[in-house]
This record gives sequence, structure tokens and C-alpha cells, in this order.
Amino acid sequence: MNSKKSTTFLFVAIISMLLATNGYAQVSHLSCEHLYQPLGIDNPDPRLSWVLEDNSRGALQTAYQLIIGTDSAAVAAGKGDSWTTQKVMSASSLVTYNGKALQPFTKYYWRVQLWGQGGKKISPSAISSFETGMMDMRSWQGAWISDSKGIAEKPAPYFRHTFNVKKQIRSARAYIAAAGLYELYINGSKTGNHRLDPMYTRFDRRTLYVTYDVTAQLQNGNNAIGVLLGNGWYNHQSTAVWYFHLAPWRARPAFCLDLKITYADGTTETITSGKQWKTALSPVIFNSIYTAEHYDARLEQPGWNTVNFDDKKWEEVTLRSAPSKNIVAQNMQPIRNVETIPAKSMNKLSDTVYVFDLGRNIAGVSQLTVKGESGTVLRLKHAEKLNKAGRADQSNIDIHYRPTDDKDPYQTDIFILKGEGEETFMPRFNYKGFQYVEVTASKPVTLSKENLTGYFMHSDVAPVGHISSSSNTINKIWEATNVSYLSNLFGYPTDCPQREKNGWTGDAHIASETGLYNFDGITIYEKWMGDHRDEQQPNGVLPSIIPTGGWGYEWGNGPDWTSTVAIIPWNLYIFYNDSKALKDNYESIKRYVDHINELYPTGLTTWGLGDWVPVKSKSPVEFTSTAYYYADVSILAKAAALFHNKTDEATYTALALKIKNAFNAKYLNTATGMYDKGYQTELSVPLYWDLAPADLKGKIAANLAERVKQDNYHLDAGILGAKAILGALSDNGFADVAYRIASQETYPSWGWWIVNGATSLYENWDIEAKSDLSLNHIMFGEIGAWLYKGIGGIKADPLQPGFKNVILEPHFVPGLDHFEASHYGPFGNIVSSWKKEGAYIVYNVTVPANSTATVHLTGKVYLDGKLVPATYKISSGSYRFEIK
Repeated sequence: MNSKKSTTFLFVAIISMLLATNGYAQVSHLSCEHLYQPLGIDNPDPRLSWVLEDNSRGALQTAYQLIIGTDSAAVAAGKGDSWTTQKVMSASSLVTYNGKALQPFTKYYWRVQLWGQGGKKISPSAISSFETGMMDMRSWQGAWISDSKGIAEKPAPYFRHTFNVKKQIRSARAYIAAAGLYELYINGSKTGNHRLDPMYTRFDRRTLYVTYDVTAQLQNGNNAIGVLLGNGWYNHQSTAVWYFHLAPWRARPAFCLDLKITYADGTTETITSGKQWKTALSPVIFNSIYTAEHYDARLEQPGWNTVNFDDKKWEEVTLRSAPSKNIVAQNMQPIRNVETIPAKSMNKLSDTVYVFDLGRNIAGVSQLTVKGESGTVLRLKHAEKLNKAGRADQSNIDIHYRPTDDKDPYQTDIFILKGEGEETFMPRFNYKGFQYVEVTASKPVTLSKENLTGYFMHSDVAPVGHISSSSNTINKIWEATNVSYLSNLFGYPTDCPQREKNGWTGDAHIASETGLYNFDGITIYEKWMGDHRDEQQPNGVLPSIIPTGGWGYEWGNGPDWTSTVAIIPWNLYIFYNDSKALKDNYESIKRYVDHINELYPTGLTTWGLGDWVPVKSKSPVEFTSTAYYYADVSILAKAAALFHNKTDEATYTALALKIKNAFNAKYLNTATGMYDKGYQTELSVPLYWDLAPADLKGKIAANLAERVKQDNYHLDAGILGAKAILGALSDNGFADVAYRIASQETYPSWGWWIVNGATSLYENWDIEAKSDLSLNHIMFGEIGAWLYKGIGGIKADPLQPGFKNVILEPHFVPGLDHFEASHYGPFGNIVSSWKKEGAYIVYNVTVPANSTATVHLTGKVYLDGKLVPATYKISSGSYRFEIK
């Protein structure tokens, strides 16, 4: 990834590891709320975390001291006026702030002092910082404003205001909340590099604001602020099967802005949105987050966001009520244009039709640079495939679109030229899923492949994992999985970036481990768990897509999908040793589970969609939904134990046992070790979700392996079976069978997609199917996590989560000569790498400082030339095992 955030993360990690390799212990990766030096923190008790970098064996943090204050020099000297802890004897590297009450609009500096083994003092960390935002709704001074247009008005509105700065500026922050989307400009230049701010929420229940450092954009004397508002999901003007155009919050976009200036003399001034602002319509004549964007360059008003622009003809703004009573900070990684992708090729079909190929499927936008006559209409049609004539073909992705007329073409930007030399267009308030862009001009234009560039857009989460193996197919599957995961991460996890962009719950929990092994995505998931709480009905019911404008409470939900409410907070706890999301969602999980218990007192539930998009064998909905119900109740019981709620622990432990017993009584033949009809899904799901009796797991797994053999080592499952089958096999003695499934290159398999040119994961095993044919879906994405777990063997220990103790259980499967997995967790980089060398296997391990690992191997195991037990506990450091 070439974004500043991702590059910085990798650079810091590499430098830290190099320093540590040279025997130098240091403290790095200081984060607040899992972000690097964040602005606009609203949490009164933010979480602070760090990493001890030290490659020496047994490196361990034995104590820490936090120094936090508003004076950087004092903090550097070891004195903090906000919170200075004692020397705390603890190996914890995640601590919740517990000092003086944090004040709004304040920058806090902090550093951490660590002690290692034997009480040896480690050099203190560099000073980091975080800055509070509003902290309270009453801190806002600006008014919510819009123009006087209604929801049917197509052009996006401009807003502007000028003000005078008479004193020397020390710092300036812009705080902007919006219902819809926006771009903020100061003195003619765009603020920041975010895309599609603010993130999508249930607008009438929670509205997000973003903080920007605009110090460098202001000047002494006159200044101008400009805002361009887009519709986003707030004023959905496109029509599709999910009825977002009927959302109860729908209105003309609006915003509220406070620009807080701190002067060198210590005084402050706040420039606010209000009646003094002016508005006009912009050249963005239509924008839809779902379909596309239309731009008429002839309507441009040069300098509209600068001081000297004449706005006498502009209109007064309209004051509006706030969209919700809950306006909170957007503390998460933003969406950005993360990767630039030049067109790989271009095919000229005529002097008015050109087809560009990016060479890979992405989510994002295209940018076109062109010269032409004024009024020339260019239509940029985005598609995932071409038809036989070489034209853009949308037949696989437009199935749910229900246009009322021909004015809003699907995934087709419209650019009308001004006719004044070279012009460039890139949509501001939209993204698409595509590989091909067909450009059709109303008049002849001359284009080359250099005229079009693609931008891969997504939430800019830092990469924290890597897979490398001797199998080119496996490597490409891992890469394609990551492409689909990122293509479906836009402030919330989605199913596909073209025809839906919906936060389908089932797709999200299936792919959550894949995402967390590969990317630092906790802030995205924590925000989405807030969306869950916003959408949950009092009786506990959740919709199948989150957020929603109202659709999804009657179809598609049920425990097999909406188990996100429990599974994702639990996964965040396991990966980060951070229980905040689990605690925040505890009552939501409880209401959800209690409602299912009321509806289905037997312990078996038929509520759900079932094993979606199966190959041929379809398991009962009751089977899969009950398994997920059991998973939710089990998580709730474990959460109750974690939070020392003994009553709930007893209640939900008993309920979990009731569900398990009812499930096995109906579906398990204890004599044969066979579940139901013995399909792959029916044998793998009970193993994966721990419904199978411990004494029968071996027999059930053997039956599963035999069933896979009967299916010629190919998949016969939908998304729920595909989630479970690889882990069910590798965790129960049949990793070789799991790998045969994972590495297949014939139908149906992940490799089948790859050999047919896939650069992302598909929606259907059958690439010629008549429906469910998106070419960028994440719902079969569990394989990405399984490569870490089932082949690399990197697993978090539930008893010491956050990889405090790493479980290392690699599988040296036939068909692979070498395999390496790495994951940068809360304590640093974990490496599990093996290679077959003649009669033995070399297994190299790196365990980060301040953590341990339990290594599970088979055969004769040697460490440093000495025979050691096959299960062996190691401290931090690097190790070379030989297995003979």
C-alpha cells in the first residue's frame, strides 16, 4: 500500500526490528485508541498502548510507568500534570487512562518508561501525543446549515465564508460534522487526503465529526472556507431493492463546522457555520454513492473557495436541526485513495469509444484526463468484465438496481467538458467495483492508456500480516483474498463494492479473522459495533445489513448472519487483548441471545438464511443457525466470566449446554460419528464451533475427510461450510486433506477462480452461473485466515489473548516445500516459517518481546541440536527447530 499511514507503519516496524536485531531494546508504536497521534479524541478514558522491541531471548517487560501531561517539556523530564503513574509491576502494554479529567480541545503529550528483566531500565519511549475534540455535544458553537433545496435537487451545494485573522496563529483545528458527505477547503486547497468523510452511520441516531489540523492552511489577513456537500447514504437518490431512498432520516445534506484558532498570545477564536455563510449549486450535477457521479465542467466557478471570489449572486443558507442528538468523533482510519493503478492497456474501438483495462479488479474510482470541445459528454462505464465485443459488461452486477429513468446510469460517471484545454475528472462522492472502464464520447476525442488511472480506495488500515509459500496458486489466493477484504472496507465491512455496498453481517463475521490477521482493523470494527447498537431493536433483533435505512429486519437476519454482534467483539478481544468492544456490546449480545431463547425454547432455531450459495448439497437452516446460536451463547458466557458476572456466566453456560445437547440429540449419530446426511457442512460446522463431543471429534473428522475424498477433494459447501471446513480438518488431524481442498485448481475451488484470471474472490464457485456472480466478494474469504492458522499455525491463546502467548502449530503438508506466515500483533512481529530440506524440516520461529509461545510439532524435534518435546514452551526470541 502506498498511503502515508501504511508506509509509515511498515517503515517504523522495519526500523524497529532492525534496531532490535542489533540488540537494542526500545519502545515503539505508541498508540492512543489504536491510532497514531490522533486528533479529536472523544473518549474520556482513552486506551494507550505500546510495543517493546527487543529480539533477545526472554525479553520481557516487568514494569511500566506512564507520564501524561499538557507540557511536552515537562513530560520529557518525567513529569506529567495529567497522569503520572507509579512504577507499575506489570507486563501489560495496553492501559486505560485513569488520570485527571481530560479537557476538550487539548493536546496531551505522553511517554512510557519500561523496565525489563531483572529490573533493568529500558530507554524511555519517544514522546507521543493525542488531542481531545469536543468531548461533549455542548462544546459545539456552529449551527447546522444547508441550502434551501429539497431532497430531489440533483446538483451538490457549495458553501463559503470569509473571515479575518489579525494575530499570529499558534494552531488551528477544523471540526466538521455532516449529514451526507463533504469536502472541506481552506483558501482554495482541500483539507486532508480523506475520501468519503464522514463514515456511514445510522444518521438519525449517531453522526460523526472529523478533526483536521489546518494551521498551515490559514494566513494572516483574510481567509476563506469552502464546503462541498455530497449525498452519500444520507440523501439516497438512486433506487434499488433495499429502499434507501425511503430512509427515515433522508434530507438535503447539511453540515456544522467549528474552526478553532489558538493565537500565539494564548487567546482563542472560533469561526462557525451559520447565517453569515453563502451557498450556490456546484458543477457536481448529480452524485450517488450507489451508482456514480455527474460533473459539468461548464458550471465551474473558479476560485469559489478563495478570498477574492465574488459571491454577490450566491444565496443565503438555511439553518437546520442536527440530524441526531449524538454527534461523536470519527476516531478510525479514514478512507483514502490508497493505491494508484495506471491502466494496463487500452482498446480503441472507434474515435468515440475506448475501453481501459486496469489489469485487476478493485474498489475505487477512475480519473480521466482529456481534451475536447465544450459540451462533449463523456460517459465512463465501470464493469468487472467485458462482453464478446470487448465492451463493458455489467450483466453480473446490476441485478438489484431499479432505476426509475435513464438519468442515473449504473456505475457510469458522466463528465461534460468545458472545452478549455486539458481537463481532469475524478468523482468525489462515489466509488465502484471494476476492472474495466469504457469511455464513450459524444464527439470524437483522442485518448491513450495514459489518460486513465484507477485508484484503489478503502479504509486505510495498516497491513500487519504476510503469507509466502512455494505455491504460486496459494500466494495468489492470499493476495486475492486481501483485495476483496479491502475492497469491502469503507468505514464498515461490506459484501461487494459494485452492486450493493451493503454491510451484510454474515459476510463480515466470516471474513473478520482474515481481516485481523492481515490488517490493523480494530477501529473499523469498533465503529461498526456502534452501528449494531444503533440498529438493534429493544427486543434484541438486528437487521441483516448494518447500517440500514430500514430494510433487513424481516429477511436475511438470524444467528447465522447477525452473530456479528458477538463474534466480532470476541475476535477483537482474542487478537488485541482489548475487551472494550466486548464490554460495549455485552448487553446487546445478551438481548439478542435472550430473544432467540424466547422464540426457540427447545434450543434449536430455524431462524436464518442457511449455507448460502452451496455447490450442490444444502444443509438444513436449523443445523447451521443453531450452531451459530450456540457460538453466540458460548461467547456471552465467556464474556460474563471475563467481566466477573457469575450469575450470567452460570445462566449462559447452562443455556449453551442445553443447545449443544439438543443439537447433538437431533443430528448426531453417536455410533457412526455422522451428523445428519453427512455433507461437508454438516460434519465441519460442529467441529469448528465446538458442538461435537470431545470423544467423537476424531471419528467425525475422519468421516469428514472421507466425505471430502468422495467429493474428489473438492468443496461441496456454501459460505458457512467454507468458513468451517478447512479449520475443522486441520485442527483434527487432517491438515493434508484441508490443503488439498485449498490448493485445488479445478471447479469448485479458490484456485479455479485464480486459473481463470481472478485477482479478487468471487461470489460463486461456478463462474458461469446465472446469478450471484459478483467478481469481488469476501464471503468465501476464511481461507485467508486459515493460511495463518492451518498451515502457518499462528493462533492466539484464548487464555492469554492478544498473542501474549502464541500457539504455534504448523502443518508441513504434502504439496508445499516451504511456507512462511508473519503477523504483527500487539506485542510485535510473530514469524512462523518452515522449509523441507531433504529428510528433515527446518522450522524458524520469531516470538516478539514480552510474549511467549507454545510450539506443537510432531516427530523428533531438535532445538539448537538438542532433542526437545514435541510440545515445547518458548520465551521471546528467534528459534530454529529441526524435525526429523
